[in-house]
Amino acid sequence: MKKSWIVIGIIAILAIGIVSQYNSLVTLETNVDARWAQVENQLQRRADLIPNLVNTVKGYASHEERVFSEIASARSRLLAAGDPSAKIEANNSLDAAVGRLLAIAESYPELKADTSFVRLQDELAGTENRIAVERMRYNESVQEWNRTIRRFPTVAIARLFGKDARPFFEAAEGAKEVPEVQF
Repeated sequence: MKKSWIVIGIIAILAIGIVSQYNSLVTLETNVDARWAQVENQLQRRADLIPNLVNTVKGYASHEERVFSEIASARSRLLAAGDPSAKIEANNSLDAAVGRLLAIAESYPELKADTSFVRLQDELAGTENRIAVERMRYNESVQEWNRTIRRFPTVAIARLFGKDARPFFEAAEGAKEVPEVQF
């Protein structure tokens, strides 16, 4: 009789430990998802802002159709992307296309003086800063998540419930290269 109570006690302690670890994983996973949602909010804000910026530039540089179509294509891929990896890849394409658009704008002094363009460019700069902050917060929560699900004994519980590592939001290929500026 005494041995059965000891066994029941050990099983109860293990069950409480597993439930506690699982609840911690749920909290961390929810945090990662919430941080990703904030990244998506800012990416959406930028995607909504870009058509206005493109239309303003089109008025001055209508012959730059290739850049405009690249932006439209990259924006569509970003809006259609389903998982974080696809969104990260689409975002990197959009970053590059917007960079080319802003480089074109440098060639048109009258465009740089246009108040609509200046306002949109300021909004875009603010949005880019917000995206950077939210990317950093997302990466911090992913770091905590990935570290936690690899530690013992949580690794066993994470595997049991199919909890996998999450991808970091990393810089695009070529982002470390210094851009070439021509005058």
